[in-house]
Amino acid sequence: MFVDERIVTLFKRNAHHTLTYWSLFFSFGLCIAFLGPTILDLQCQTNSTLSQITWVFFAQQFCLLIGSSIGGVFRKTLFSALAALCVSALMISVIFAIIPLCNNVLVLAIAMAVSGLAMGIIDTIANIQLVTIYQKDSAVFLQALHFFIGFGALVSPLIADPFLSETGCGNLTENGTEIMHHFRNMLRNSPIAEHNINQTDLPHEANEGSTVHYAFWIMAIINLPVPIAVLFLIYREQLIPCCPGGTPRLLDKDELAMENQQQAEGPDSEQTEHDVGGHGNIFSCCQNDNMRGLPVSFFMIHILGGMVLFMTDGIVGAYAGFVYTYAVAPPMSLPNKTAGYLASIFWAAITAGRLLSIPLSYRFQPGRLLMFNLAGAIVTVLMLLIFYTSSVFLFVGTCLCGLFLSSIFPCMLAYTEDILDYQGCATSVLVTCAGMGEMVMQVLVGSIIQSKGSYSFLLCGMIIACIGFILFIGLLLFQKMHRNYLTGTSKKSAMVEEPDTARQNGTAKTEQTESQESS
Repeated sequence: MFVDERIVTLFKRNAHHTLTYWSLFFSFGLCIAFLGPTILDLQCQTNSTLSQITWVFFAQQFCLLIGSSIGGVFRKTLFSALAALCVSALMISVIFAIIPLCNNVLVLAIAMAVSGLAMGIIDTIANIQLVTIYQKDSAVFLQALHFFIGFGALVSPLIADPFLSETGCGNLTENGTEIMHHFRNMLRNSPIAEHNINQTDLPHEANEGSTVHYAFWIMAIINLPVPIAVLFLIYREQLIPCCPGGTPRLLDKDELAMENQQQAEGPDSEQTEHDVGGHGNIFSCCQNDNMRGLPVSFFMIHILGGMVLFMTDGIVGAYAGFVYTYAVAPPMSLPNKTAGYLASIFWAAITAGRLLSIPLSYRFQPGRLLMFNLAGAIVTVLMLLIFYTSSVFLFVGTCLCGLFLSSIFPCMLAYTEDILDYQGCATSVLVTCAGMGEMVMQVLVGSIIQSKGSYSFLLCGMIIACIGFILFIGLLLFQKMHRNYLTGTSKKSAMVEEPDTARQNGTAKTEQTESQESS
């Protein structure tokens, strides 16, 4: 078989948890990609300028980062993690249901910020829980998890498209309508390009004929089964206080046996468990008790891993947001409708790449996949720079770029957690850094394109990819240092234990001799 029985057995044992987390990420992908195509209709709904409405989406991205940072706080117990997921998923459905009722840009910004906070919590907890469940086998299941967010981001525009207004706000001039279509094509299928629009204020009036509110309500209904599924998982795990406990399942018995074993081992094991559990979030990672005795390599692995994802996820956000702008500008000068397909191809390639990476992550180590994907991304962007006038290679390069960038995030999660013995802290740090990269790099690349021209789009991508590769080489060096540190620590522990064992054996032999002499 392509996947051995052990992986299949692990999945069957944790199928309910795994499928629930996958559904949460499919919902996450739908939600984060749903807002881009509707930005102009929301501008009409709130009677705001384009520059004002883009700050609404920036508020959502900023709160998503906050949610990603604090999400690890809820992982201390299974109930708190599942309860946070259930509340967050339900909150997303409620927010999307009330968005059509927000006729003020400030109220809309608050609603988007709340949804971003919920998405960030889902992002962190789902990643941490899968890493905790599957440990060294988590790479396969993380690839599948991030496949579902790509799949959701690909499906989302299909839901929104029938309800989008084609005429905009009122009657515009022919030139204004063309600009409206430019923005529509740029934003469609791009889940993270909301706040990167040129700050051009379009004339607008009340859009009485808009039906975009139906799209938001459909989205709320589609998302509603997700919190219900999480609530059912809480009930199945017998974690609801008002429900009787009943007979514990086999997994509960195993956990009870492990707890009894840890109690029998003494207070040292409890202290170790407490220390490991303290690495659930960024804030607990910085506590003085957890930082004592840790080598420099421990912190550098977190920093360099986060910076690699800062760069690579920044490329994903910038490419999805500005590939349309690059394609319609000279020297490419593609027709608007043709260029509009590039974002769809990019996200389809990311989805296919994550699906392909599921079996690959089983056959190859995450470090090798990371090296291959980073090198492939650099070569692809370099070829795009060389053939910058070829429209055919632009489509081919977009597809290849999506394939190479698709699995870097889940591979980095599995790689760093494997180095750090699956303590959970790295996941919170990496998720936060990746979100920051998506937000910061879009703003940076967008400002450079506006001042230096469209060709700087590919040049920025090349520079960012090279910086990410250099940071990954540094991560490999510190990984070796950390492994040497762990090896040296284990040898010292063994040397300390050997004299103690010999002393205990000598004492036992002396007592045995004395007893024989007395007898």
